[in-house]
Amino acid sequence: SFSLTTVARDGQLLCNHRLDSKVSVTNRMWFSYPGYNEILSGFADDVRISSNDKVYNENETVLEFINRHGFAGRVAAFTSWDVFPFIINDKRSGVFVSAGLTEAAGSNVSVSEQTLNQLMPVVPNPLGDVRLDGFTFYYGMEYMKRNKPRVMYFAFDETDDFAHSGEYAAYLNSARNTDKFISELFAYLQSEPAYKDKTTLMITVDHGRGNGPEDWKHHGVKIKDADQIWMAILGPDTPARGEVKSESQYYQNQVAQTLAAFLGLRYESKNTTGKVLDGVMK
Repeated sequence: SFSLTTVARDGQLLCNHRLDSKVSVTNRMWFSYPGYNEILSGFADDVRISSNDKVYNENETVLEFINRHGFAGRVAAFTSWDVFPFIINDKRSGVFVSAGLTEAAGSNVSVSEQTLNQLMPVVPNPLGDVRLDGFTFYYGMEYMKRNKPRVMYFAFDETDDFAHSGEYAAYLNSARNTDKFISELFAYLQSEPAYKDKTTLMITVDHGRGNGPEDWKHHGVKIKDADQIWMAILGPDTPARGEVKSESQYYQNQVAQTLAAFLGLRYESKNTTGKVLDGVMK
C-alpha cells in the first residue's frame, strides 16, 4: 500500500502502540462530528458538539482561519458526508465545500465532471445521502486541476458506513481504495509544478474503532480503544522517520495548529489547545 511503502519510507506514521507511538482524541464522544471539530478547530467542544446533527459549527476551523489570513478563495473541501457544510460552516467561513450528493456545477465544468454528474445518480449507492468516496475524490481532483487551491481537504466515509453495517469485505475494500486515492493525489501533486516538492499531505481520522470480533463495527465511549487514532505526514518539510518508534503521545487536537504551521501561520483561536506536532517539521 502507499501508506506502508512511500509514507513509511519518506514520511511519518504515528500510531503503532507496539512501538510506543500513540495518537488519541481528546473529546469524550468518540464519534464523527466531535472528531472532525477537534481535527479542524484544534480543541474538543463536548458542550456544544455532542451529536452528529446538522448544526452549524460556532467554532472557527483552521480552514476558515487560513481562508481569512492571506488565502481567500484558495481553500476547498470535498467530503462524502453531507454534514461537512455544517462542520466547516460554509455560510460563514467562505470555504468552498462540496459534500454529500452535490454534483459539479458552473459554466466551466470539465468533461470528466460531466461524466461524474451522469454516473452519480444511477450508480447503486447503499449509503443514502452520503456520496460514494470515488465520486468525492474525482470531483475533488477535477477541482484541484482547474483551481489550484493552496489548501485542499478531503474527507471520505465508506469505511465507517460499511463497518457499521458489518460488511467486512466492503470495509477492507474501501480502506484499500482510500489508500489508492492518496497515492493518486500524491502522484498528481508531484506532476504539477504548482505543487511539486512543496506540498505536505496530512492524513488522519475522526475516531477509532473497537478491536474485537464484533467491536470493529462500532465506536463511541462504550467501545474500548475507540479513542485511539492514527496520523500520517508526508512532505518536503517533514523528516523521514517512517513508523515512529520512540515513546510518544500525540493528540487529534494538534492537527489544526500543525496544518497552519506548514503554511507559515500560527493558528490563533480563543479555544485552540493543540500544539504543533513534535518532530514533523524540519
